[in-house]
Amino acid sequence: MSSTRTLVSPLTLSRPRGKAVYWTVFTGIVLLFALAFLFPVYWMVTGAMKSPDEVAGTPPTLVPHHWHLSGYTDAWDLMDLPTHLWNTVVQAAGAWLLQLVFCTAAAYSLSKLKPVLGRVVLGGILATLMVPAQALVVPKYLTVADLPLIHTSLLNDPLGIWLPAVANAFNLYLLKRFFDQIPRDVLEAAEIDGAGRLRTLWSIVLPMSRPVLGVVSIFALVAVWQDFLWPLMVFSDTDKQPISVALVQLSQNIPLTVLIASMVIASIPMVLMFLVFQRHIIAGISAGSTKG
Repeated sequence: MSSTRTLVSPLTLSRPRGKAVYWTVFTGIVLLFALAFLFPVYWMVTGAMKSPDEVAGTPPTLVPHHWHLSGYTDAWDLMDLPTHLWNTVVQAAGAWLLQLVFCTAAAYSLSKLKPVLGRVVLGGILATLMVPAQALVVPKYLTVADLPLIHTSLLNDPLGIWLPAVANAFNLYLLKRFFDQIPRDVLEAAEIDGAGRLRTLWSIVLPMSRPVLGVVSIFALVAVWQDFLWPLMVFSDTDKQPISVALVQLSQNIPLTVLIASMVIASIPMVLMFLVFQRHIIAGISAGSTKG
């Protein structure tokens, strides 16, 4: 019978003093980590409620002397946040949908259909992960500015964000590794029942792949939501810029409290998405370590 060794022995934990020391240290560490992660959030939220002089004052104040909610209302109006938030939602949703469709199809094909030269194709896809993202900016921009064959410009168009986002080698490889773990017997049983390959993907593989699809969705949405350089190059029209670019472009002559409030509002969707889908994130991360 194997025993699991820990930092604190079961004998020590069985004693009242040992148990008290253990839970005191454990609670202190948890509170310390919680403070380290939550304090910046508190500082940002309350910073928007201070006056501009108080924000710039030294030493900084932990609690605002006077609570002002006008920073958030001014940010909503002066920064035109509804327009830029909607632009970001459109760009992120389109990139997420196209990436989910094409990466899932490519990963399923490479994992289960075993096409000719599939390993060569997969090797070429993974090789792109070794190329720095900065080195791809100029080729991507030239391609988007003058699309080959049809010679159409995708500048100031959401397609300029959607199409480059589809080619995500990391998410494709993540999906393929998950599909590799699906037992072959399950797919063979579907074939015996008369299900085609597309039907098998839709009715068997995708329902089993909800955890990893949730993780890929999070990665896809966050990547577009927080991206700055590429949207800045694609969208020269201010009215079409996402929130990440608009906050920088429109921050001139804007009070610091209004800018901080804009950042708080811009971060709310990502925070809510994490809180809603945190179970799927944890399940997707752990799914890659289990077999079958």
